[in-house]
Amino acid sequence: MLAEERQKRIEEYLLKTEFASLDELSEQLDVSVSTVRRDLAALEIRGILRRTHGGARLTQPKSDEFAFNVRDSHEFEEKEAIAKACAELVLPNQTVIMDAGTTVFHVARYLESKSLQVFTNSLPIANLLSATNRVETVVSGGVIYPRLGVLVGPLAVAAFSKIRSDLAIMGAGGLSMEGISNSHGLLIEIQRAMLGAARKVILCLDHTKFGRPSLSPLCDLDAIHVIVTDDQAPGDMVEALRGRGIEVILAGRS
Repeated sequence: MLAEERQKRIEEYLLKTEFASLDELSEQLDVSVSTVRRDLAALEIRGILRRTHGGARLTQPKSDEFAFNVRDSHEFEEKEAIAKACAELVLPNQTVIMDAGTTVFHVARYLESKSLQVFTNSLPIANLLSATNRVETVVSGGVIYPRLGVLVGPLAVAAFSKIRSDLAIMGAGGLSMEGISNSHGLLIEIQRAMLGAARKVILCLDHTKFGRPSLSPLCDLDAIHVIVTDDQAPGDMVEALRGRGIEVILAGRS
């Protein structure tokens, strides 16, 4: 594959994901990491992207569709109901991993009064919990990705690969009977490290995510222990998930 074609594919991939790691791009193009580095350098000179530690991000994202504040406004009442129900599952003195999803941020708001240790790569969650002395908050390393309010890259992955926790509270871009997926490829590697670090995994997502596979596969259903969703979730899928041995909690809006 010629350099021009590789660079075009890199640009097209970043238009979908906005950030990608070196390893991710190497796998997508089926070339070495060193080749990817040379292509990124060429694209950076042209102003297409900005290189970061372990990857690259688009300099001019297409829209604010995935920006944290915009995403947080979607299905707000459902997220609040899910957050309250999920928070009831968290016991004092537990160690909890929390990812950077907006629904998980709502959960964090209901954990401020509990004595916990929280590991997160979410800047909004870290900022929220820093105001309470009941929660010890540990923030992963990584590259700051401002539009999502998240730390990404190899340092973030390494941070979660080295810990063990009682719980992981996570979000997702989509859920089907084939598995869990997410909208951003940059989050997949980190979320997989979170899954490997937790004894129990709670997935929080509203009804709009059911039956809607997202861009990047994350894990099989067997990796999830509990799903907390709202009472509009499709009944057939809820029963099918319970038949797979997953506890499904339906949270009603108050």
